[in-house]
Amino acid sequence: MEVSTWLSLAAICILGAMSPGPSLAVVLKYSLHNSALHGIVASVSHGVGVGLYAMISVLGLASLINHYPALFQTMVIGGAIYLAYMGIKILTSKSNGVEIQSVKPVVNYKQAAQDGFAIAFLNPKLAVFFLALFSQFIVPEKLNGMTAFIMCATVLVIDTAWYFFVSVLSAKAKQKFDLQSKQGTIDKALGIVFLLLATRVIMSQFA
Repeated sequence: MEVSTWLSLAAICILGAMSPGPSLAVVLKYSLHNSALHGIVASVSHGVGVGLYAMISVLGLASLINHYPALFQTMVIGGAIYLAYMGIKILTSKSNGVEIQSVKPVVNYKQAAQDGFAIAFLNPKLAVFFLALFSQFIVPEKLNGMTAFIMCATVLVIDTAWYFFVSVLSAKAKQKFDLQSKQGTIDKALGIVFLLLATRVIMSQFA
């Protein structure tokens, strides 16, 4: 994988991880109401769940490339359309921030790990997202085990690192980690990136 391609993938993964949602709420729940370590456990297990989805997506694309090249080509276009839809949806939505409700403290690290993994792996939207995202970066003739590993590792490490940071900072402050002031900017940036990526792919397919 070329460095420029990897940087593009990493940038989208970073913005995606930073976009507030259910995953952030789960990590904050454990780091704020329990400890930084609880939040870190949830973060690592969440990253594993996301990484597994990424691996499944890459393997699925590899199979499509080898056996159904026409279907893969169709998926590339469909993925671009889906990313454009997501971009438009993000840009037109109004964000109200992430609300962290008061809950009874939990000191079970196993529960934190289970919740972190489940919020990622039991979200079917991740499968669609990664299929759409990865199809924009895979060059059929260059797809190999190392490329697949780099893509999956990038997703896992970035996701885990972001939530690790959130866990430590929020637990240290012992108050809500305020992303509300930045949420609008993060979401708009992510929406614009999705639209630009979708446009690039569509133009390359019909050039």
